[in-house]
Amino acid sequence: MRTSIEVADIFRSAGPAYRAAHQGHLNLAHLKVMSAIEHCRTVALGGHVEACEDCGEWRIAYNSCRNRHCPKCQSAAARAWLARREADLLPVGYFHVVFTLPNEVADIAFHNKALVYDLLFKTASQTMLTIAADPKHLGARIGITAVLHTWGSAMMHHPHVHMIVPGGGIALDGSRWISSRPAFLLPVRVLGKLFRRLFLTRLLQLRDAGKLTFFGSVAHLADRRAFVRHLSPVRKKRWVVYAKSPFAGPEAVLAYLSLYTHRVAISNSRLVSFDETGVTFRYKDYRRDGADRQQIMTLATTEFIRRFLIHLLPKGFHRIRHYGLLAGGSRKTCIARARELLNAVQPPDHDAADAPVDFRPPCPCCGGRMIVIEVFERWRQPRGPPETAATNRENAS
Repeated sequence: MRTSIEVADIFRSAGPAYRAAHQGHLNLAHLKVMSAIEHCRTVALGGHVEACEDCGEWRIAYNSCRNRHCPKCQSAAARAWLARREADLLPVGYFHVVFTLPNEVADIAFHNKALVYDLLFKTASQTMLTIAADPKHLGARIGITAVLHTWGSAMMHHPHVHMIVPGGGIALDGSRWISSRPAFLLPVRVLGKLFRRLFLTRLLQLRDAGKLTFFGSVAHLADRRAFVRHLSPVRKKRWVVYAKSPFAGPEAVLAYLSLYTHRVAISNSRLVSFDETGVTFRYKDYRRDGADRQQIMTLATTEFIRRFLIHLLPKGFHRIRHYGLLAGGSRKTCIARARELLNAVQPPDHDAADAPVDFRPPCPCCGGRMIVIEVFERWRQPRGPPETAATNRENAS
């Protein structure tokens, strides 16, 4: 069911004026994303006509833009991704761990997204794998699924990585499965200290190699001494690493992942209204507790669009990554070994990606399966309803 207001409606209404006012300041990526969202599921992208196999009910379905920043396109993408990852789940508790960059570093990341976001992934994952492998802690090789988010609830720039981690891992000699404690994975203070040291060391290396750029309010950091002074306070500050209690079973892990893996800066469901005063939406104020945490905010339309666009990822940047037991070509072998050590049932030996999944909603009248009966091209309208469908409608009336 369509929500009362969508990001696409805001872009269609205010996008042309915003592009005109910021001409020369928007790059091609910004323009492409705005255009994709504006045209998503409209006649501009073409579409098809679906009919119910049982009752003949028909409907028009316009094509999606499939842009990874489009709020409407991410639900189907998340379902397809989860179908492929379901076979990787192990019969153990799973923990949710979050690594967050302090504001002083986030300012640098804003102008160096590809490099610093990549560094965030690498140092956070290395921190987890190193501490987990330490015999003083877990002494095992763990698996990690990491997802990058660059926003807070109010759409401000707030880069952090969410990790889903099984509660245990394979012993370093591969002989057994080592389980974590029921409600404890790894010490967050130890993780925070190593994460801080690794990140700041490599960030300075990037700066010394001339790979970082500085503009606007951080332009003065091009000077090395200013850069070092800027980072001096965060060397003493505690870097936030947050770990939640384990999920209640694999189903809960999948439900959680479906919310986080393909999320964009704001979902359509959070939008409340859009008028001449601006865009009103719901957000969480984490400084409050209980019912007061849910708040309402209104932003000028131009500011809303600006905040949305600052979270566009660099071209080709992977926002979901896997490490340890879940990394690359060794994933299937490692998961099979983990299941063997856990005496768990092996899933069927087939790739879920090969199994076609029909995500079309069922018939709104009888719940039957909808099939495509006509395809029309971009900027073309479909023909009138097929004779069988028209006859069914006349008989029903």
